[in-house]
Amino acid sequence: MCGIVGYVGVKPAMPILLDSLEKLEYRGYDSAGVALISDSGIMIRKTRGRIADLRKIVASVPADDCTVGIGHTRWATHGEPSDVNSHPHLSKSGRVAVVHNGIIENYIELREYLRARGYSFSTETDSEVVSELIDYWYNGDPVAAVRKAEQQLKGSYALGILFAEFPEQIIALRKDSPLIVGIGEGENFIASDIPAILKHTREVFRLGERELAILTRRRVTVFDHLGNQVRHETEHIAWDATAAEKGGYSHFMIKEIFEQPDAIAKTIAPRIDDELNIRLGFKSITDEDIRNINSIKITACGSAYHVGVVAKHFLKKTLNIPVEAELASEFRYDDPIIDEHTLVIIVSQSGETLDTLYALREAKKRGARVVSIVNVVASSIANESEEVLYTWAGPEIAVATTKAYSTQLALIELLCLYMAGIRGSMTKAEIDGEIRAMQAIPAGVQSLLDNVKSVQYIASLYFNCQDVFFIGRNIDYALSLEASLKLKEISYIHSEAYAAGELKHGSISLIEDGTLVIALCTYRPLLEKMVSNIKEVKARGAKVIAVINHDDTQTEAVADHVIRIPECKDIAVASLTIVPLQLLAYYIASLKGCDIDKPRNLAKSVTVE
Repeated sequence: MCGIVGYVGVKPAMPILLDSLEKLEYRGYDSAGVALISDSGIMIRKTRGRIADLRKIVASVPADDCTVGIGHTRWATHGEPSDVNSHPHLSKSGRVAVVHNGIIENYIELREYLRARGYSFSTETDSEVVSELIDYWYNGDPVAAVRKAEQQLKGSYALGILFAEFPEQIIALRKDSPLIVGIGEGENFIASDIPAILKHTREVFRLGERELAILTRRRVTVFDHLGNQVRHETEHIAWDATAAEKGGYSHFMIKEIFEQPDAIAKTIAPRIDDELNIRLGFKSITDEDIRNINSIKITACGSAYHVGVVAKHFLKKTLNIPVEAELASEFRYDDPIIDEHTLVIIVSQSGETLDTLYALREAKKRGARVVSIVNVVASSIANESEEVLYTWAGPEIAVATTKAYSTQLALIELLCLYMAGIRGSMTKAEIDGEIRAMQAIPAGVQSLLDNVKSVQYIASLYFNCQDVFFIGRNIDYALSLEASLKLKEISYIHSEAYAAGELKHGSISLIEDGTLVIALCTYRPLLEKMVSNIKEVKARGAKVIAVINHDDTQTEAVADHVIRIPECKDIAVASLTIVPLQLLAYYIASLKGCDIDKPRNLAKSVTVE
């Protein structure tokens, strides 16, 4: 959840660290700090609050001669946001400074271990124990000290470490938390994510599991957990740095909503040839494996999980086998019934979501076939997956996901059609028709984006509401889960999603005069029942916004406002329906003056369990 940066070179480190930390603000944070090596030792400056607050603190610090340093943005897990709980943590001896992303699960045990040996602690964090533990083992050899400390650590960690006695190097180590190494000319970098260092270098590689890197300005040396030297080929980052900037939009979120037509096209187009054959590039999962699959489990967190809830309807109906969507945070603790005939689909934008990574490992341990859908190339989930399908959505900066959701949904639908062709549950002609419908999705999304004024108007009427209820049936209910999440996470308005048929079983007691109900009414087989549900809530004083198909006059007659989606085939309905609901959430939050890209208490990459 936290952000890590590090620089070693010949330039002043402070401005580079501050600039890099600002590029990680999208991850969510409550405090920030830097540690630099100076002639007098390790200098720490940190504070609760934003990077702007940190800049004020360091403005008068003479640091032009400091060319090695590490920085951190903290998202609190252990201990409240405060100056003292902020990173970096400096050992009491002043010999070791550490920045940490992850969770040290046995930190209480380690605190007692170190207290018995004369160490003391001044913070509430789990991370402080790392700097003191490394200090305890340090006897002049930094690598040996880090490796000995690592043997006692339980949990997840990405670490950037400075040693006062080795002023020209940074040591980096990771386990279950992401860490990027950037290679420059006469300078090298570490970071939690690529945007942090893209201004300075485009040559990067991802540190592998339990790998340790020693960075100096001249070289980067990497060792595996056995002490063997490892060579990494760098990846050249081709996307423009401006892709991680707002480009004239008020917020990253609205920019990314408007990027969806292009992002969906980039996800779909390269995987469909001129004869409308789907090419997924599987290397280890064969056609025979796909024919032998007798159940599917989709596991993910947050919005990615909502993709799975939508997708299970397509997969179950198309493939005629059992399909379940499960929260990754519950998956491995629920004794999942899976074997070599189970396909587990892992979905994660960052590829670093810790709950999802652990679910992946559980699925592999039990012998399931695994396909992962991720956005970030060479991320932890991608690296550990049997097969990986990249969404190619480009960087997504806003905490509230939009284009990642849309591209994940499109890709899982392609996977569904691909499997249907192999298993013979659809004819080639049927699949061709569905593929043409998918190819039309970007244009359909664009038409919705070209007509946002009606959504803006509706937002202006209801941005002061206190409670919102989303209702739908079948796939509309699945979509309402994501629509409700989008609204609550950026506007802080209480909202809930309900299967419309469940209203009468208790939740309708919450409806009173003026309550806003947003009814998703695109699933044609149950349209008449949805109309009845709308009438039920209106009879109790609700105001109703209905999202309807282009030709639906029946729902229009009973709703207070309607949002129409363009004409399309069933496979495209979900991809179009979510877009005006993303816009509605955005415009409501904007009218409320919320910090849309950095909603409180949330982070982009959730690397704690």
